[in-house]
Amino acid sequence: MSPTPALDPQVLDLARRWSREDPDPAHRAVLDAELAAAGGEGPAAEAARASLASRFAGPLAFGTAGLRAEEGPGESRMNRLVVRRTAAGLGRHLWAELGADAAAPLVAVGYDARRGSADFARDTAAVLTAAGAQVVLLPRPLPTPVLAFAVRHLHADAGVMVTASHNPPADNGYKVYLGGRMTDEAGRGAQIVSPADAQIAAQIRHTDWVADVPMAEDGWETAGEDLVDAYREAALSVLDDEADPARDLRIVYTPLHGVGGEVLPGLLAAAGFTDVHVVPEQAEPDPAFPTVAFPNPEEPGAIDLALALAARVRADLVIANDPDADRLALAVPAPSPNDAAAPVWRMLSGDAVGTLLGAHLLPRLAAQGRSAANSVVSAPQLAALAEAAGVEHHVTLTGFKWISRAPHLGFGYEEALGYCVAPDLVRDKDGMTAALAAAELAARLAAQGRTLLDALADADAVTGAMPSAQVAVRVADLSIITDTMAALRAAGPATLAGEPVTVRRDLAAGSAALPATDALLFATDSGTRVLVRPSGTEPKLKCYLGTRDADPAVAAERLARLEAEVAALVAG
Repeated sequence: MSPTPALDPQVLDLARRWSREDPDPAHRAVLDAELAAAGGEGPAAEAARASLASRFAGPLAFGTAGLRAEEGPGESRMNRLVVRRTAAGLGRHLWAELGADAAAPLVAVGYDARRGSADFARDTAAVLTAAGAQVVLLPRPLPTPVLAFAVRHLHADAGVMVTASHNPPADNGYKVYLGGRMTDEAGRGAQIVSPADAQIAAQIRHTDWVADVPMAEDGWETAGEDLVDAYREAALSVLDDEADPARDLRIVYTPLHGVGGEVLPGLLAAAGFTDVHVVPEQAEPDPAFPTVAFPNPEEPGAIDLALALAARVRADLVIANDPDADRLALAVPAPSPNDAAAPVWRMLSGDAVGTLLGAHLLPRLAAQGRSAANSVVSAPQLAALAEAAGVEHHVTLTGFKWISRAPHLGFGYEEALGYCVAPDLVRDKDGMTAALAAAELAARLAAQGRTLLDALADADAVTGAMPSAQVAVRVADLSIITDTMAALRAAGPATLAGEPVTVRRDLAAGSAALPATDALLFATDSGTRVLVRPSGTEPKLKCYLGTRDADPAVAAERLARLEAEVAALVAG
């Protein structure tokens, strides 16, 4: 291994200045230790130089996902100085768009329980207040959907949510929403899209230091419990009380050490679901996420504690949120091959949950003249169900910033466990209202002696079985993803699960139906397909797999073969 080269003098100067300026004393101590070690020899010195070079590799880029990075000192990390610069840029953007003579912009600010989140939120409130904005700060760590709701409920011009959602424990992030006078109705309360991201980014001054960013000592409003109560009341309105008075269901719930436990158990109780068991080891917010490798319900092992509790209490349904409660995962008991044995717990895929919720809500959408939507990487089963029900359907780019803007939206989802069941309330994915809708459906089926698996079979009877899966490769070097995408563009697979590929589409070219995106689609005549794209929030290459057949067993066998093929393809 070659030694780490000496640090660029400009990086050293920047690191020294940062160690004096960073408002966080713990961050200053980290930089001071690394600067002291970097001048020496040996492995410790090389590690310090590498760390400093990474911390000051360039300003953290602001985009449609806002900011997301490891929490710590340096211009490439999430910290209070980076947040202050970003908040100041957002303030300048709001005034530039509204005009100097306009009434002051109103901004709602929320935060989760990750490291640094509370400080980042308070600094944002102080910077925006000093910039002349009216700021409403949420009263405590709360789920992202509560902040998204507040933007619409308060008619705010913008919203900021400090969260890294389901990212690893070391990370934090900064999501920006627009509303009020800053956007049209379709985007009111949704996350930003272009060109707003570039416009905000252009207003962020990466050379500003602490003295360059004015901060108010007070003047912002801390929201009362009435705002959270308003969300609770709105969330309960997704239920059809007249059609589903029964709530006889035993539920196990885990917030995965996140903030969903602040809201969802109370919502379930208010809805009549009183037999709810919260996983005790994961009930309280903890930024270390001690019981999971990655705080994401999709990751293997993440909901094992919930499944174990469900087996002990003989639950009917497992509900899991990610740490900021905008995503939802469900698991259900399936019959054991040995009838005398205990049920086998099965986690439902994001597409399966999207199909279940969509089928549950389609009659309501048809009556209201509302549409359904899902991302291009999600399975096409919802589209087939919507067509059969006479409901308008849209395919969008990946991400709820696009799904939430679908015309006449009444329900939208993406396979990464994101569901929007009430876009008039929360124009974003909301794992809590989706959980209520899922529990309502499960209770309705239980009253009929049926299960969610039976409901999936009902959907398959309409459209044919359309199972899906995902193969993801996490990388340390992002160039691996770039190289793999280039190789697939040059020579994609000739067959999928033994069938010739008849569709090869580079979605980077864009079309009238779908704007350009960095993704590749390969498909066969029977409906077997693979879509490959880089993750937008994690260092992953993601492959979305699906197939279709009238016989569920044939479809399942073909999907298993496809998974093995794709895993070998991207691993090579």
